[in-house]
Amino acid sequence: MNLDSVLLAKQIRKTCLELVHAANASHIGGAFSVADLLAVLYANILKYDVSNADDPARDRLFYSKGHACTALYAVLKEAGFYTANDLATFSVNGSYFTTHVNHNVPGIELSTGSLGHALSVACGSALAAKRKAASWRVYCILSDGELDEGSNLEALLFAPHHELDNLTVIIDYNKIQSLGAVEEVLGLEPLADKFISFGWQVIELDGHDHEAIQTALTKPIKVGKPTVVIAHTIKGKGVDFMENQLAWHYKSPTSAQVEEAMHQLNA
Repeated sequence: MNLDSVLLAKQIRKTCLELVHAANASHIGGAFSVADLLAVLYANILKYDVSNADDPARDRLFYSKGHACTALYAVLKEAGFYTANDLATFSVNGSYFTTHVNHNVPGIELSTGSLGHALSVACGSALAAKRKAASWRVYCILSDGELDEGSNLEALLFAPHHELDNLTVIIDYNKIQSLGAVEEVLGLEPLADKFISFGWQVIELDGHDHEAIQTALTKPIKVGKPTVVIAHTIKGKGVDFMENQLAWHYKSPTSAQVEEAMHQLNA
């Protein structure tokens, strides 16, 4: 399916807004910050088949920041994995569209939300591809706050050791985690230097610049080195009263706020 990444990102945000409001759910700030990254991945990068979600030749995306589930659900709906009517059951008792990412939803590889798990699984998947001489690639999207988890440190050492050059990690670096600013809770800098010292190929970019994202994700691999894309983003991107505000890690918008936010997203 041919998708325009800019239009796709706008629709992802609009769908997230509708879902979060209808369900009185949370985490819209992180869903908005990752929207452009997901849009470029599904419009221009990932190999997938909506008629066969388990196609052995597909690329694998492990979405670690499962609390921002609405963004992933939204992009998979736009890609054609299911319908808007299916997604309308979000958060309804018995629905597979749970408020953290659920692997029972077509197109989703792993249930996530308990942070720090997906990168280890992604490393295992990439190692399996290497041993099978398979051509599919593995991608993993991490939030910045979950880099505090010790399981990620082990995986970050494992990937270069096993020369997983078929693995690309994307960090949604919006600088805000559940309890406050990342630099105040547990600082990550110098983040790029840390990855370089571990043996990763590092790319830093504006996580809302579609051209930069696509260029990074199509850059030739460095043989034997996994790639990390440090994507500098804005929590709540696209709606001025949500941008860089910790409260939107938790809050659900009122009807009036939805109207104003939709006006801005449509502008």
